[in-house]
Amino acid sequence: MKTKLFSFFLALAASVGTIIADGTKIGDLYYNLNSTDKTAEVTYELYWNPTNYNGLTTANIPVSVIYRGTTYSVTSIGDLAFRHCSGLTSVTIPNSVTSIGQNAFSVCSSLTSVTIPNSVTNIGEGAFYYCSSLTSVTIPNSVTSIGYEAFYNCSSLTSVTIPNSVTSIGGSAFWGCSSLTSVTIGNSVTSIGKSAFYNCSSLTSVTIPNSVTSIGGDAFRGCSGLTSVTIPNSVTSIGAYAFDGCRSLTSVTIPNSVTSIGSSAFYGCSSLTSIEIPNSVTSIGDNAFQNCSSLTSVTIPNSVTRIGWSAFSGCSGLTAVTIPNSVTSIGPSAFSGCSGLTSIEIPNSVTSIGNNAFYNCSNITSVVWNAKNCNSYNFGSQVTSFIFGNEVEVIPAGICSGMTV
Repeated sequence: MKTKLFSFFLALAASVGTIIADGTKIGDLYYNLNSTDKTAEVTYELYWNPTNYNGLTTANIPVSVIYRGTTYSVTSIGDLAFRHCSGLTSVTIPNSVTSIGQNAFSVCSSLTSVTIPNSVTNIGEGAFYYCSSLTSVTIPNSVTSIGYEAFYNCSSLTSVTIPNSVTSIGGSAFWGCSSLTSVTIGNSVTSIGKSAFYNCSSLTSVTIPNSVTSIGGDAFRGCSGLTSVTIPNSVTSIGAYAFDGCRSLTSVTIPNSVTSIGSSAFYGCSSLTSIEIPNSVTSIGDNAFQNCSSLTSVTIPNSVTRIGWSAFSGCSGLTAVTIPNSVTSIGPSAFSGCSGLTSIEIPNSVTSIGNNAFYNCSNITSVVWNAKNCNSYNFGSQVTSFIFGNEVEVIPAGICSGMTV
């Protein structure tokens, strides 16, 4: 019985592969060696510590290594392999490597450039996290995914081309790449992750390909140098805060495919002069266009049923707005601080107007509301005429309560 159990476990070990040397040093580097498929993974010392590879300035990763007479092909750079190698300035990755693990080069603050070979298919989460001196990187056509925080806070990175092989850009992938001036996104990318280009303040233009179906929340938040963006017909949703703080953005085209504009999607886009909201959009999120102070006019399509909380609050340059018959509710503070508005027409479909919806709209002098009652709504004492149904009335102190049709 004991012989049978021993034979079983021996066969099981052989079937799953055996790591025969964990953290073995060969030359300047450490490796995990697999006896079954004769592969090697670049790793750190047996126990990772902040002085990992202390003093290493150049890493030339070989195609293969020899250990006790056996040759092992180097196929991967493992998780944390070179993490915190602050003196590392350059690395050579051979064509035998297919994957770069999580945080493999994170906080390698002296690394200036890296060429990723065509053999690599995956760049792991945080692979080049906080490589603050990295100025250029070549991502080959073999890579299919760029992991979460892969190039997070690579503040010296100036340009990047994402090849057609890549299908997804992970969340915060290029977060804080403040020197990035241009980015080319390949035609196979279907999603731009949350905060993917957050605070890329030098980014002036970006082309989003027709393959993209969703723009994640905070995707381009804080890209203060971005002047224009074209959103393709493939996109169905614009996430919350997607373009928040893009204060240089002057124009944006939202295609008919988009059904929702997330909360604060264009918050603080103070240079945006006009916006066309397509008929596909059913809701305008809270704070969606808040503080877009250069916005002069907006047409809300018949598809929209709700105008969110503070949706156009602080749009002081807004002189005209058209609210369609499809809208049933106008959220609190929706148009507060729109000091350029002189009149407003509210359709009879509107059944509720939130608190302070038109607060501090100091130049509105007339209101048209074809409603059954006005729910004691205060439109401001500066309003001198009120068209209620087909009747023109003067409303004392801006209060319309007690009026009848």
